[in-house]
Amino acid sequence: MDSQITEIAYGVKVLYEDNHLIVAIKPAGILSQSDGSNAPDILTILKAYIKDKYQKPGEVYLGLVHRLDRPVSGVMVFARTSKAASRLSEQIRTRRVEKIYRCVVNGVLEGEGRLENFISKDEASNTVTVSDVKKPGFKASYLDYRALASKDGMTLVEVKLGTGRSHQIRAQMAHAGHPLIGDQKYGKKDNRTKDIALEAYKLSFEHPVKREFITFEAPVPDTFPWSLFA
Repeated sequence: MDSQITEIAYGVKVLYEDNHLIVAIKPAGILSQSDGSNAPDILTILKAYIKDKYQKPGEVYLGLVHRLDRPVSGVMVFARTSKAASRLSEQIRTRRVEKIYRCVVNGVLEGEGRLENFISKDEASNTVTVSDVKKPGFKASYLDYRALASKDGMTLVEVKLGTGRSHQIRAQMAHAGHPLIGDQKYGKKDNRTKDIALEAYKLSFEHPVKREFITFEAPVPDTFPWSLFA
């Protein structure tokens, strides 16, 4: 869907809004919702934006129907009514919402393919372990990827998740020998960037009221390493 980008606080960009929902781009490093600290979160930022723009008295309702990890940037949809929240949540539950990621990985990757592994999460360290064989406590995980372009020993890759495991793209790509640029947890420190090169760049879903299928896409970031592929 064609959208007019409006940048608000903390680099959050609003792509679309109507009486039922608001679609925005969450920058890397911003929380999806408050964790009780003073760190900025997109839910609070958007509530303040709506309250100010529409001169809303009292508490603004905004439903969080899905999340992105703090280090990951990307397109998110929020519900402005409880009915929209219920219908969007149902679409997510029944896997009718399509989310496509892009990332920049170390090394030259060509063509397209599928990564199939087993993943287990250690909650204490907030890390996952990838195995090529089934083990107790490990869950089957797969993703489909397509290499888009390579430059300077790095590759821009499009990814569609088949399963939604924690840190799945980061961990599976690293296990395959292509860790994401800037990923200190599963790759290595890169002084050229402070963010992980991972973005949920395309989001498609059925409008909760109009019932039309709509797609929103974030522009390619102008920072390293994305700028290599602009």
